[in-house]
Amino acid sequence: QVQLVESGGGLVQAGDSLRLSCTVSGRTLMQYTVGWFRQAPGKEREFIAAINWSGRSISYADSVKGRFTISKDNAENTGYLVMNSLKPEDTAVYYCIANLYFDQVVGTPPKIDHWGQGTQVTVSS
Repeated sequence: QVQLVESGGGLVQAGDSLRLSCTVSGRTLMQYTVGWFRQAPGKEREFIAAINWSGRSISYADSVKGRFTISKDNAENTGYLVMNSLKPEDTAVYYCIANLYFDQVVGTPPKIDHWGQGTQVTVSS
């Protein structure tokens, strides 16, 4: 059984940075696409970023392109999301996901095999 546990969320000020981590157990991350979604209060869950099993395919939502960086460490079975230049509109619960197929993560609608429980990110102005 695949389990994903996020960490690294918190309360920061606009312009600050955070690094979210997603530790995966139950499967080797080497075979999986890792991604991040977020859900703000009153809004639908939205795609943020994804990186495929090899790291050679990466996709970002336009709203975070140039500010967020996704990566994964297969040896540590951990995915990361570095968030720079944070804005109040980045406030949301951030969810880590794992999926066998990259195209399913970035597709519309996305098809996701495994979700984490979420971590809160709050950016004050």
